[in-house]
Order: sequence, then C-alpha cells, then structure tokens
Amino acid sequence: MIRDVQEAAEARRLQLKILKASTENEIDTAFASAANQHVDAIVIGDDPFLFAQQKQLVALASRYAIPTTYQFREAAAAGGLVSYGPSLRAAIRQAGIYVGEIIKGAEPAELPVVQPTKFELVINLRTAKGLGLDVPPGLLIAADEVIE
Repeated sequence: MIRDVQEAAEARRLQLKILKASTENEIDTAFASAANQHVDAIVIGDDPFLFAQQKQLVALASRYAIPTTYQFREAAAAGGLVSYGPSLRAAIRQAGIYVGEIIKGAEPAELPVVQPTKFELVINLRTAKGLGLDVPPGLLIAADEVIE
C-alpha cells in the first residue's frame, strides 16, 4: 500500500511522510509527530495490527484534529472521518461460503482465489463537522454510507 500511495502522491506532486507504528506507544508517537509536522491528513493502511487499534487511532485523530482515512468502514463507524476499502462483511460471507464448500468435501487448494469486488466509501459527517470540514456534495452522493 505504501508504494501505491507514494506513486499517487508523486503524480500529484504532493509531499508524503511515511510514519510507521507496530506498538500502541509508536502509534501515539506517530500522531504526535504528525501534529508537530502540521500534516494535512493521515491515511491508515490495512495492517491487521492497525485494524485492531482503530479505537486508539480514531481517538488520536480526534485529539490532534487531523483528518484521517481508514481502510474499513468499522473505523468510520467508530468516529473516524472517512473509510474506503473492501467490505469486511462481504469477505466474511465469502469465507463462510468457502467453509461450506470444504465441509461438503471440496479441497481447499482447489477453491478459487476470490478478490474483493465490493468496496465501501463511508463518510462520518459528525467527525467532518468536528474538524470544521465541508464534505463536497458529490462525495456525499458517491458514499455508500453517510454517518450523521
């Protein structure tokens, strides 16, 4: 994901700072550093550790008033500003289908690899208002869910 974001930033001539964290303390330090550097926004990757720390991430984004985007809708539902990524519900449903096929005797190695096809854009308007941000109407129309 970092490489993709770096390429997108370069194409738009945006300055990008990569902050990494693998512990709760490192997350605190990364947000404090971002605030000290006056970053305009933070993009949280799809790392399983970061997903497990979504409450901490949302709280820090709020404390430092940094617009932050997340990979999964659960973060936006927990108070994050915006999420865009694959639907966890759809992925869990697909896992259930696979389990059913295996129970019926299918060989796991013979099951097809399925890429996500449902992606969700979720916007939390309460958080946007708290940050003093106006969300463009076109973005609200495009959203799969708007939390008010």
